[in-house]
Amino acid sequence: MYRSKKIAFLFLCCSLFSFSQGKFVLQGGDKDKIAFKLINNLIVIPVKINGVELSFLLDTGVSKPIIFNFLNLNEELKINQAEKIYLRGLGEGESVEALRSKNNIFQIGKAISISQSLYAVFDPALNFAPRLGVPIHGIIGYDFLKDFVVEINYSSRYMKLYAPERYKAKNCNSCEILDIEFFNNKPYIEGIASLDGNEIPVTLLIDSGGSDALWLFDDEERGLNIPEKYFDDFLGTGLSGSVYGKRAKIDAFSVGTFKLRRVNVAFPDSTSISFARKFKERSGTISGEVLKRFNIIFDYKNRKISLKKNRHFSEPFYYNKSGISLEHDGVRVVKTVDTDRGVSRFQSVNESVATNSLIVSGSYKYNLEPSFKIVELRIDSPAYRAGLKTGDVILNINNRHAHLYSLQQIIQMFYGEDGKRIRLLIDREGIQKSFEFKLESLL
Repeated sequence: MYRSKKIAFLFLCCSLFSFSQGKFVLQGGDKDKIAFKLINNLIVIPVKINGVELSFLLDTGVSKPIIFNFLNLNEELKINQAEKIYLRGLGEGESVEALRSKNNIFQIGKAISISQSLYAVFDPALNFAPRLGVPIHGIIGYDFLKDFVVEINYSSRYMKLYAPERYKAKNCNSCEILDIEFFNNKPYIEGIASLDGNEIPVTLLIDSGGSDALWLFDDEERGLNIPEKYFDDFLGTGLSGSVYGKRAKIDAFSVGTFKLRRVNVAFPDSTSISFARKFKERSGTISGEVLKRFNIIFDYKNRKISLKKNRHFSEPFYYNKSGISLEHDGVRVVKTVDTDRGVSRFQSVNESVATNSLIVSGSYKYNLEPSFKIVELRIDSPAYRAGLKTGDVILNINNRHAHLYSLQQIIQMFYGEDGKRIRLLIDREGIQKSFEFKLESLL
């Protein structure tokens, strides 16, 4: 799957000696355009490391690149000069073991770094691919973004890189340029959170690697109190494990002159964010559900960010009303009618696994199809009360085979209108069961 093209790789190595070490530079021009996928508000970009093609999240909340699924990639990547260390991040668990490696060759579009450091994480549980439904091999942020002016067009799903010394800003009357500050190579921006009739200044980490709208840290002194209407929920996974907290809505959130109303907010449990609160001025995080409402230009060198609202700006803020957290869980064998009695590819929207015919027997054939499993279930949610359990594998949703949907399409159904009926056929330890519930608003 990740075969190196040795001839091209050797040519690349020979052509890189003219570039500065430890820095990304643009090869063959002063700008580049890179298409990306937007999955669950997260930017997925192609990255080549030591000649191996991978998929990374563009995460403004990290400094050095981090590789996951390391044990499976070890032989192909041939990472250099490795030493064992421990990393600490969000989550309730302990630090995770990793290798710190130097002098790796990174390529993102036309951008090249010939002496790049990275962290390779051992823990196989730290894997974002099942939650997103597509392969994700790592995350990259500051080390890449610092060397360019970077335009991120969320609405058209492309990224442009500009050499800073040749970049000229275009006239844009509808854009707003704001200051950003850095702590540990991570960008922060000032905003205003409106809750309980008060407007509270907040300093937020800009985190394109998070899919939520806002996270705020419960802080009585600053007036950042959890609203009366909230519910407990699973918020996500960090380097140090699962993150839980409370979900609610605030009246509004403002950045510059842009104002968003009835914004989703999560208040993570204090045990999950002890590491994040080392920067005492930090009030929380602004993430993908807000960021995607703007087309953004990052200018790290001059500590500036340009915001222009796009077609997503006025969309309502939805949340999961089912109580189900779902992830991709390998493949299962699916029996289908064989209309042509031949071995053929069964088309589906899923990119995460190959879908191939296995056996032709009479008028049927057997295919490998994606499997979707419930991994978190909110207590007292509609799905919980209906009798669903963690570990249940979804076979059908609303009388249609689950494998005909992508993971994100299924999850999107759980964000529907109040009263929407959801019918699930599931597999529980080899026994099929049917369940039905209606989506409910808790806020």
